[in-house]
Amino acid sequence: MATLAEVEVEVKRVLSKFKSDTGEILPGGLLDLPINITVNKLQAIVNALLQEEDPIPFAFFVNDKEITDSLENNLQKDFSFSENIVEIIYQPQAVFKVKAVTRCTGTLEGHKEAVISVAFSPDGKHLASGSGDTTVRFWDIHTQTPYMTCEGHKHWVLCISWAPCGTKLVSACKNGTILEWDPKTGKQIGKAMKGHKMWVTFLSWEPYHKNPECRLLVSASKDGDLRIWDTKIGQTTRVLSGHTKSVTCVKWGGSGLIYSASQDRTIKVWRAEDGILCRTLEGHAHWVNTLALNVDYVLRTGPFHLGNSENEIKDALEKADKQYKSVGPEKLVSGSDDFTLFLWSPEKEKKPIARMTGHQQLINDVKFSPDGRIIASASFDKSVKLWEGNTGKYITSLRGHVQAIYSIAWSADSRLLVSGSADSTIKVWSMKTKKLCQDLPGHADEIYAVDWSPDGLRVASGGKDKVLRLWQN
Repeated sequence: MATLAEVEVEVKRVLSKFKSDTGEILPGGLLDLPINITVNKLQAIVNALLQEEDPIPFAFFVNDKEITDSLENNLQKDFSFSENIVEIIYQPQAVFKVKAVTRCTGTLEGHKEAVISVAFSPDGKHLASGSGDTTVRFWDIHTQTPYMTCEGHKHWVLCISWAPCGTKLVSACKNGTILEWDPKTGKQIGKAMKGHKMWVTFLSWEPYHKNPECRLLVSASKDGDLRIWDTKIGQTTRVLSGHTKSVTCVKWGGSGLIYSASQDRTIKVWRAEDGILCRTLEGHAHWVNTLALNVDYVLRTGPFHLGNSENEIKDALEKADKQYKSVGPEKLVSGSDDFTLFLWSPEKEKKPIARMTGHQQLINDVKFSPDGRIIASASFDKSVKLWEGNTGKYITSLRGHVQAIYSIAWSADSRLLVSGSADSTIKVWSMKTKKLCQDLPGHADEIYAVDWSPDGLRVASGGKDKVLRLWQN
């Protein structure tokens, strides 16, 4: 005979409905589920309802909290079993799991001055860096040796950017000159792109799904202008002027809009095809330093995300497009010297979704997780703060650095975050525990740049000590 307590346990069931993270309600209507149902059982139900032949791993959320063991732990205290319906949000998980990097596997020497930028190619197989020594370098990540040194700039290389096709890289220097390089040969492609009157602060390519030829590029400069370049002919096709001070950051979004942030305290939204200014986003009380889009990762990895070969160009285009659409409408987050962030829905709204406060000093870097669910912001106040990607609601602060944090990067599966600091360490943070999971000393001085390769295998860091370090599991 079952005891009374066991009978009692059997009875507790709850009416539930499943909703995707983009808002679609799952067919199957209301389901009567036991409250002790586990994540594995939920996986099986959703895969069955979606009729997936290959089961997809999902994460489940109730009231924005992930279900980690069973459903009952996520029900609120005042939950009424007779009246309330539980809405369970399901979200596909990255199929592969990125392991935390735990050790330095290579010290790449060669630069004669500080390393200002590091960037992996979209497929994660190549690594480039830009330095105060006026060169761009390509590195062989397998032998961990210099591959090519690109000379052509006459001043510090301030920013670099890989084309979404992965076959070329652009760099820009303090003289305002933009050069394009072939990573295989290290040779300059075409002629120098000149037009900016002061230094270039940021570069962003037109997304792959908009044009797989990857010809167009937008640059932001201290001279207050943005320029769209046709890299094939090395000429400016359009100048976007309207900012009254230095432009600090520019992003070419996936729906045909360009977003620019400036020291004039505004963010401007431009239509890429004709350069028309659509709207100006206002609210910050000081310089806007940094921008991030929830689609940054899918735009970066575009055609590579699902492992294509070179000849599947039509397929690659479809994949890039599908990737982009999977993240949903564009959201933009801006970080400023006024210690605040704003979350925007910039395609249609001038009003921010949220103003995010809590940092005690200026915000240096901000990044959406690849799945768009979490925003991480890094500040001179030595902390990284996490915020909800849809609402801007504060989640927690990650503390451990003892000096300013300059740069952050996400792992491809959105489960880990790496930060580089003036305290000469990089730190890896777990999103599951919201705590430090690896503390990695090794650099001899301030770390200016970190990047996590899109394939998840390694992190690269560079800074004042002139070396790049590679970190792996």
